Amino acid sequence: MNSADVFIDGKWVRPSSGATLDTVAPSTGKKIGTIARGTAQDIDLAVQAARRAFEGPWGQMAAVDRGRLLSRLGQKILEHEDELTALEALDTGKALKLARNDVKAAARYFEFYGGAADKLHGETIPFLSGYQVMILREPRGVTGHIIPWNYPAQMFGRTLGPALAAGNAAVLKPAEEACLSCIRLTELAAEIGFPDGTINLVPGLGEEAGAALSSHDGIDLISFTGSPEVGVLIQKSAAENHVPCVLELGGKSPQIVFADADHTKAIETIVAALVQNTGQTCSAGSRVLIERSIYDDFMVQLTRRFKQLRTGAHDLDLDCGPVISKVQQERVLGFLERAEKDGVQIAAQGTVDPSSSADGYFVPPTLYRMVPRDHELALEEVFGPVLAAIPFDDEADAIRLANGTDYGLIAGVWTDSGARQMRLAKAIRAGQVYVNGYGAGGGIELPFGGFKKSGHGREKGFEALREFTVAKTVVFNHG
Repeated sequence: MNSADVFIDGKWVRPSSGATLDTVAPSTGKKIGTIARGTAQDIDLAVQAARRAFEGPWGQMAAVDRGRLLSRLGQKILEHEDELTALEALDTGKALKLARNDVKAAARYFEFYGGAADKLHGETIPFLSGYQVMILREPRGVTGHIIPWNYPAQMFGRTLGPALAAGNAAVLKPAEEACLSCIRLTELAAEIGFPDGTINLVPGLGEEAGAALSSHDGIDLISFTGSPEVGVLIQKSAAENHVPCVLELGGKSPQIVFADADHTKAIETIVAALVQNTGQTCSAGSRVLIERSIYDDFMVQLTRRFKQLRTGAHDLDLDCGPVISKVQQERVLGFLERAEKDGVQIAAQGTVDPSSSADGYFVPPTLYRMVPRDHELALEEVFGPVLAAIPFDDEADAIRLANGTDYGLIAGVWTDSGARQMRLAKAIRAGQVYVNGYGAGGGIELPFGGFKKSGHGREKGFEALREFTVAKTVVFNHG
């Protein structure tokens, strides 16, 4: 296997164009390798291979045997944990401890869905006398997967696990900025013994390979994680072929802190939920909404904690690593520059470790106080280690603020009042609401997805299995 190959029909082959893309280490800004620049022709070959697998050996395999293959892949990933951790950290710039957690999560996805493959049951419906009605859950067929650069190893398991468990064959287009772990995971999957064509991997540019995949008439469902803007393009191209989409498109998630909350616990969780992966997380808690009566005191504690944060190269294993690219660094720093021009006050900043390369893509963790409610820091997804602190007056005001963006992915509520916990959980328009905690996307078992511009459809848990299947109604007239 060459990292500049594509994986189609059980074989590593050169991309049809022969072209490649450079991969760069965010910690240093230096080239570390090359990947294939897949084209529409490669995507077409991959879709055809997946269709053959679905209509052939993979589609005819018993669910229990599919599950065993997935479980075996999960175990294989754990056997290569150290290798995959080092590769993921180098390629994405994330701290080693976070990369290790991501590799373990990838394994857990295949373990979970391996066990779930033979438990996707249908149902019967009571109907007229002389009839028997069954609802079958059947795989959609060939599924297309376009995944982002922030969690490549995790996303490999998160999107392929349920799709394969449900019996689909898949074509995966990883992000060009970071996909070395996906390439290695595909190689490990090939060693397990999946039938040829079950898993196909075509790296490349989004506007080339990604666009070809989302518009291909041989795809039966598209799964995409990324920006709302690209999500719109994905939906439009898929709609030409009446292909459904599962979309996770980001967030501007609030942490809501009331006066009666455990402030010490809240601060540690709020900071962790923001700086995880240097803020490059769709579910990052990038807004903290604080009851006005405690705002000043809470900010003193939060400021003290923020000043302790350290950013540096991935192998230093600090609170934050670099952001993914020079483009992303300039984007995040642009938010900081505009905030300064607008007079928004910085409460605290972390530090960049002096041993880190000057060519790395580093951004210091930054906390802003008294952010105006209509400012872009309060409304738009920065996708960097930037936290906006905003006071609220009462419960109704907190709900208005929490729901006052275009997003609705996840939220945290901090209060000891049981009644308030329930009211807020029901009133907030988000796919996940955590009370006195924050899951930053939650566990493998927990359905995950958004409201509004955060997308639609659900990943994780058994809900994902339902997304990757379609209901078929069978009616027997037995007299």
